[in-house]
Amino acid sequence: MEEKKQELYGLLAEFKTSEELIHASEKAYKAGYRNMDAYTPFPVEELPEAVGFKKPVLPLLVLIGAITGGVLGFMMQYYASVISYPLNIGGRPLNSWPSFIPITFEMTILFGAFTAVFGMFALNGLPKPYHPVFNVPRFKLASRDIFFLCIESEDEKFEIENTKKFLEDLKPREIFEVDP
Repeated sequence: MEEKKQELYGLLAEFKTSEELIHASEKAYKAGYRNMDAYTPFPVEELPEAVGFKKPVLPLLVLIGAITGGVLGFMMQYYASVISYPLNIGGRPLNSWPSFIPITFEMTILFGAFTAVFGMFALNGLPKPYHPVFNVPRFKLASRDIFFLCIESEDEKFEIENTKKFLEDLKPREIFEVDP
């Protein structure tokens, strides 16, 4: 049993409509499956909750990156104007923070944007030119009009026979074994 579990990426069930996929995803989550993914030709609003996705961490990462950029931009100017090369021009204070606002703002936006882009790549595991579900010939229809639910073999509850029977009870069009 363990040997087959390692040889298989998972089981892929094909559904005709997004409602069927949502219903199947909810049942799979309630049954205790946690390592699963759904593939659709268009965004389905209820699907992330149905497959049990957690609250995204990317907004928090972007906030941290933006704050870091803003602080770094301000401190860079403060260091240059007050510590490294102080100039007293017309009696203005060395720490003239209103003049630091444009650069501080730009650094905030720059760091926030870079954190968003690189954080999205890292959290999504991109770039990923190959995925095991591409081995299933009918998976090319996932970008047209077919919906798929894949329960991965890494799931603690995954046993090929039991999982296949569970998926059959959900009444999919077809079930495929996904080779790694």
